[in-house]
Amino acid sequence: MSTTYDEWAQEVRRLADERRAVILAHNYQVPWIQDVAHFVGDSLQLSRQAAETDAEVIVFCGVHFMAETAKILSPGKTVLIPDLDAGCSLASAITAEDVRAWKDQYPGAAVVAYVNTTAEVKAESDICCTSSNAVDVVRSIPEDQEILFLPDMFLGAHVERQTGRKMHLWLAECHVHAGIGAQEMRQKAEANPHAELLIHPECGCSTAALYLLGEGELPADRTKVLSTGGMVRESRSSSV
Repeated sequence: MSTTYDEWAQEVRRLADERRAVILAHNYQVPWIQDVAHFVGDSLQLSRQAAETDAEVIVFCGVHFMAETAKILSPGKTVLIPDLDAGCSLASAITAEDVRAWKDQYPGAAVVAYVNTTAEVKAESDICCTSSNAVDVVRSIPEDQEILFLPDMFLGAHVERQTGRKMHLWLAECHVHAGIGAQEMRQKAEANPHAELLIHPECGCSTAALYLLGEGELPADRTKVLSTGGMVRESRSSSV
């Protein structure tokens, strides 16, 4: 690290101590932001971690819905987001008004919202889920009740495959995840013959991966569809 970074990092941590703040950095953040944060990890688990601290302020280096989730779990703490323009294409793909209109089309249906949604959308939903528990959440709903699953169509399709249950899916996606396709998977698998290929169900490629597995074009013993496990680690800075 450069001297400039060290000086900057020391000042950030000094201000955090002075203001009784905990700094959270999502896994997607660049390394130098992760290094200065107190905790690094998955968005929901970071919010849970922050709620357990005695910090008065939460600085969430992530996108809007992550900061909102932190506020939901820590209503008495001040939550700050460094970049007001930090949005998520998936979360912005559905509004509370959209959910209300969708529910009107399917009276009595259970609304299952992926945690990567705004607070307003969560408020209109019956159950919130993560990628790791979405299958169990759907299985807990009575078989004769319709389900509206939002907003990620790829995660919803993965849940349908795992449960064998047909749901109404909101047709939205994260544009970054959707950009990963079959060609990229083949190239990576061929270029790294001893590596495992791990696919998040949010990715559009999860559907293609299952097809390619069936066709024998991807190594069955090295290809796995996985979910985030909510792991959080302390960064190089002192914890609070």
